[in-house]
Amino acid sequence: MEYRVLTPDDAEEYLRIRLEGLKGNPEAFATTYEDKVNEKDALKKTAGRLTTTDDVFTMGAFSDGKLVSVVTFVREMAPKLHHKASIFAVYTSPEYRGKGIARQLFLELLEKVKGFKGLEQLHLTVVSDNLAAIHLYKSLGFEKFGTEKNAMKHGDRYWDEDLMALFLKW
Repeated sequence: MEYRVLTPDDAEEYLRIRLEGLKGNPEAFATTYEDKVNEKDALKKTAGRLTTTDDVFTMGAFSDGKLVSVVTFVREMAPKLHHKASIFAVYTSPEYRGKGIARQLFLELLEKVKGFKGLEQLHLTVVSDNLAAIHLYKSLGFEKFGTEKNAMKHGDRYWDEDLMALFLKW
Protein backbone atom coordinates (compact mmCIF):
# COMPACT_ATOMS: atom_id res chain seq x y z
CA MET A 1 0.00 0.00 0.00
CA GLU A 2 1.29 3.46 -0.91
CA TYR A 3 0.12 6.47 1.14
CA ARG A 4 0.75 9.98 -0.17
CA VAL A 5 -0.58 13.46 -0.86
CA LEU A 6 -2.49 13.60 -4.14
CA THR A 7 -1.49 15.95 -6.95
CA PRO A 8 -3.33 17.23 -10.02
CA ASP A 9 -1.90 14.20 -11.87
CA ASP A 10 -4.17 12.03 -9.69
CA ALA A 11 -7.34 13.82 -10.79
CA GLU A 12 -8.71 10.97 -12.89
CA GLU A 13 -8.27 8.41 -10.11
CA TYR A 14 -9.66 10.81 -7.51
CA LEU A 15 -12.71 11.59 -9.63
CA ARG A 16 -13.29 7.86 -10.12
CA ILE A 17 -13.22 7.09 -6.39
CA ARG A 18 -15.26 10.23 -5.61
CA LEU A 19 -18.02 9.10 -7.97
CA GLU A 20 -17.85 5.61 -6.48
CA GLY A 21 -18.35 7.06 -3.00
CA LEU A 22 -21.15 9.40 -4.02
CA LYS A 23 -23.01 6.57 -5.72
CA GLY A 24 -22.40 3.87 -3.11
CA ASN A 25 -22.65 5.96 0.06
CA PRO A 26 -24.76 9.02 -0.80
CA GLU A 27 -25.57 9.61 2.87
CA ALA A 28 -21.93 10.35 3.64
CA PHE A 29 -21.47 13.37 1.37
CA ALA A 30 -23.12 16.75 0.82
CA THR A 31 -22.52 16.50 -2.94
CA THR A 32 -24.73 14.18 -4.98
CA TYR A 33 -23.59 11.68 -7.58
CA GLU A 34 -25.84 13.35 -10.18
CA ASP A 35 -24.35 16.79 -9.52
CA LYS A 36 -20.79 15.46 -9.84
CA VAL A 37 -21.50 13.42 -12.99
CA ASN A 38 -23.12 16.45 -14.63
CA GLU A 39 -20.49 18.94 -13.45
CA LYS A 40 -18.98 20.80 -16.39
CA ASP A 41 -15.21 20.30 -16.68
CA ALA A 42 -15.27 17.92 -13.68
CA LEU A 43 -11.82 16.49 -14.38
CA LYS A 44 -10.24 19.94 -14.78
CA LYS A 45 -11.92 21.20 -11.59
CA THR A 46 -10.83 18.08 -9.73
CA ALA A 47 -7.23 18.64 -10.81
CA GLY A 48 -7.48 22.21 -9.53
CA ARG A 49 -8.76 21.00 -6.17
CA LEU A 50 -5.78 18.67 -5.89
CA THR A 51 -3.30 21.54 -6.05
CA THR A 52 -1.92 21.33 -2.54
CA THR A 53 -0.68 23.70 0.13
CA ASP A 54 0.03 23.10 3.79
CA ASP A 55 -3.48 24.39 4.49
CA VAL A 56 -5.42 22.25 1.97
CA PHE A 57 -4.52 18.81 0.70
CA THR A 58 -5.97 15.39 -0.02
CA MET A 59 -4.18 12.19 0.89
CA GLY A 60 -4.78 8.83 -0.68
CA ALA A 61 -3.96 5.17 -0.27
CA PHE A 62 -3.05 3.25 -3.42
CA SER A 63 -3.13 -0.50 -3.96
CA ASP A 64 -1.23 -1.52 -7.11
CA GLY A 65 -1.70 1.99 -8.53
CA LYS A 66 -5.44 2.11 -7.79
CA LEU A 67 -6.68 4.81 -5.40
CA VAL A 68 -8.68 2.98 -2.71
CA SER A 69 -8.99 5.44 0.19
CA VAL A 70 -8.99 9.23 0.53
CA VAL A 71 -9.14 11.98 3.15
CA THR A 72 -9.06 15.77 2.71
CA PHE A 73 -7.53 18.25 5.18
CA VAL A 74 -8.58 21.93 5.22
CA ARG A 75 -7.09 24.36 7.73
CA GLU A 76 -9.05 27.38 8.85
CA MET A 77 -7.57 30.60 7.49
CA ALA A 78 -9.12 33.25 9.75
CA PRO A 79 -6.57 34.29 12.40
CA LYS A 80 -8.84 33.39 15.33
CA LEU A 81 -9.61 29.97 13.83
CA HIS A 82 -6.18 29.07 12.43
CA HIS A 83 -5.58 26.65 15.31
CA LYS A 84 -8.25 24.35 13.79
CA ALA A 85 -8.60 22.26 10.65
CA SER A 86 -11.37 20.09 9.25
CA ILE A 87 -11.35 16.64 7.73
CA PHE A 88 -13.64 16.10 4.74
CA ALA A 89 -14.47 13.58 2.02
CA VAL A 90 -13.27 10.48 3.86
CA TYR A 91 -13.94 7.36 1.81
CA THR A 92 -12.58 3.85 1.36
CA SER A 93 -13.70 1.53 -1.43
CA PRO A 94 -15.90 -1.26 0.00
CA GLU A 95 -13.55 -4.12 -0.90
CA TYR A 96 -10.74 -2.43 1.06
CA ARG A 97 -12.71 -1.68 4.23
CA GLY A 98 -11.89 -3.42 7.48
CA LYS A 99 -8.22 -3.84 6.57
CA GLY A 100 -6.82 -0.87 8.50
CA ILE A 101 -6.22 1.21 5.37
CA ALA A 102 -8.28 4.24 6.44
CA ARG A 103 -6.69 4.09 9.88
CA GLN A 104 -3.20 4.10 8.38
CA LEU A 105 -4.20 6.93 6.04
CA PHE A 106 -5.28 8.98 9.06
CA LEU A 107 -2.02 8.16 10.84
CA GLU A 108 -0.09 9.35 7.77
CA LEU A 109 -2.14 12.56 7.75
CA LEU A 110 -1.47 13.10 11.45
CA GLU A 111 2.25 12.61 10.87
CA LYS A 112 2.17 15.17 8.04
CA VAL A 113 0.42 17.86 10.11
CA LYS A 114 2.48 17.20 13.24
CA GLY A 115 4.82 20.07 12.48
CA PHE A 116 2.14 22.57 11.47
CA LYS A 117 2.74 25.55 13.74
CA GLY A 118 -0.22 26.41 15.94
CA LEU A 119 -2.46 23.54 14.80
CA GLU A 120 -4.35 22.28 17.87
CA GLN A 121 -7.61 20.69 16.69
CA LEU A 122 -9.00 18.53 13.89
CA HIS A 123 -12.76 18.49 13.36
CA LEU A 124 -14.98 16.21 11.31
CA THR A 125 -18.60 15.22 10.91
CA VAL A 126 -19.85 11.69 10.43
CA VAL A 127 -23.33 10.31 9.77
CA SER A 128 -24.58 9.23 13.18
CA ASP A 129 -25.39 5.67 12.15
CA ASN A 130 -22.01 5.04 10.44
CA LEU A 131 -20.76 2.96 13.35
CA ALA A 132 -17.62 1.68 11.59
CA ALA A 133 -16.41 5.22 10.86
CA ILE A 134 -17.29 6.41 14.37
CA HIS A 135 -15.34 3.48 15.83
CA LEU A 136 -12.33 4.38 13.66
CA TYR A 137 -12.43 8.04 14.66
CA LYS A 138 -12.77 7.23 18.37
CA SER A 139 -9.84 4.80 18.12
CA LEU A 140 -7.75 7.68 16.76
CA GLY A 141 -8.72 9.89 19.70
CA PHE A 142 -11.59 11.90 18.21
CA GLU A 143 -14.30 12.81 20.72
CA LYS A 144 -17.96 13.48 19.95
CA PHE A 145 -19.04 16.94 21.08
CA GLY A 146 -22.50 17.11 19.59
CA THR A 147 -25.03 15.89 17.07
CA GLU A 148 -26.63 17.97 14.36
CA LYS A 149 -30.15 16.67 13.79
CA ASN A 150 -31.27 16.48 10.17
CA ALA A 151 -27.85 17.73 9.08
CA MET A 152 -28.34 16.50 5.51
CA LYS A 153 -31.45 15.96 3.44
CA HIS A 154 -31.91 14.25 0.10
CA GLY A 155 -35.44 13.93 -1.17
CA ASP A 156 -37.50 13.03 1.90
CA ARG A 157 -34.62 11.41 3.78
CA TYR A 158 -32.67 13.06 6.59
CA TRP A 159 -29.36 12.09 8.20
CA ASP A 160 -28.04 13.24 11.57
CA GLU A 161 -24.32 13.93 11.88
CA ASP A 162 -22.06 13.59 14.89
CA LEU A 163 -19.56 16.40 15.38
CA MET A 164 -16.16 15.12 16.47
CA ALA A 165 -12.85 16.73 17.40
CA LEU A 166 -9.33 15.55 18.00
CA PHE A 167 -7.31 17.76 20.33
CA LEU A 168 -3.72 17.48 19.19
CA LYS A 169 -1.05 17.03 21.82
CA TRP A 170 2.32 17.18 20.12
